[in-house]
Amino acid sequence: MKIQWLGHSCFVLTESTGTVVVTDPYGDKVGYPLPPVRADAVTVSHSHFDHCNTQAVDGDPKIFDKVGSYEIEGVHISAFRTHHDDVKGAKRGDNLIFTYRLDGVDVCHMGDIGEPCTAHILDAIGAVNVLLIPVGGHYTIDAETAKDYVDKLMPDIVIPMHYYTEGCEIDLEEVDAFLDLFDEENVTFVEGDSITLDRTRFDGDFETEVIVFRR
Repeated sequence: MKIQWLGHSCFVLTESTGTVVVTDPYGDKVGYPLPPVRADAVTVSHSHFDHCNTQAVDGDPKIFDKVGSYEIEGVHISAFRTHHDDVKGAKRGDNLIFTYRLDGVDVCHMGDIGEPCTAHILDAIGAVNVLLIPVGGHYTIDAETAKDYVDKLMPDIVIPMHYYTEGCEIDLEEVDAFLDLFDEENVTFVEGDSITLDRTRFDGDFETEVIVFRR
């Protein structure tokens, strides 16, 4: 399966069969336009402008924006409710965490999670190969809280998202504060915006690898 980062919290997840899922497509107010993208399904963690620009996605995709368990062309998708802040949603409302299984690889997209790690969240996510997690703070968890999630979930790969990049007009921290919490040898910079993963990559016992795209 292939993971492509379009910026902010938007990823394109492509199974080997050709099924495509897009996560949290953003609007132009982020500071840069969403690249052209086509999908079979779009998942939306919450209804803020930088996560719910579903009309920009071509292909007449199915929209998943509610709690539930779904399947589309062999890709399993589940969503459960969390909070966009640390006061049970009183400030920013709810947030959906999505889990996906593509080609046997378990992926988790944390949306705009704003609350600390709890046993309930850990149980709901379960085992995860690839964790997509916000690290920019201000509107979501910060670098330290994101690291706590990583330490407890123990994914094979973590890909940070929702942090400041060039052109971004949202008040977010850069990714460096998150990367500084890991040993340098466990951080990989990828030239470009995508990686291709095979289930066999996750056989064995390895430390979590942080992958950062250089778009």
